Amino acid sequence: MHRISLTIDEALYEEARAFSFLEKNSISKIIRESLSEYLSKNREKKVQTKLLLEANDEKEILEIIKNDDFSSNENFKKKFNL
Repeated sequence: MHRISLTIDEALYEEARAFSFLEKNSISKIIRESLSEYLSKNREKKVQTKLLLEANDEKEILEIIKNDDFSSNENFKKKFNL
């Protein structure tokens, strides 16, 4: 696991603290679950994220970011019969 620093306003913190007390879960667990749910919502961004994580070098990353038309390797191969 990685540790991150997070800044939120006082009201949101107090609400999260009360919620975590009622749920008997840590604020960290609630944030992890919320972030996971948020990241899984957008299927197109999930594909883009996977491509970025699989990129081999900075040049490939820049091409992925620059290009609005993302395609997985498998989809590319199918499209061009490779």
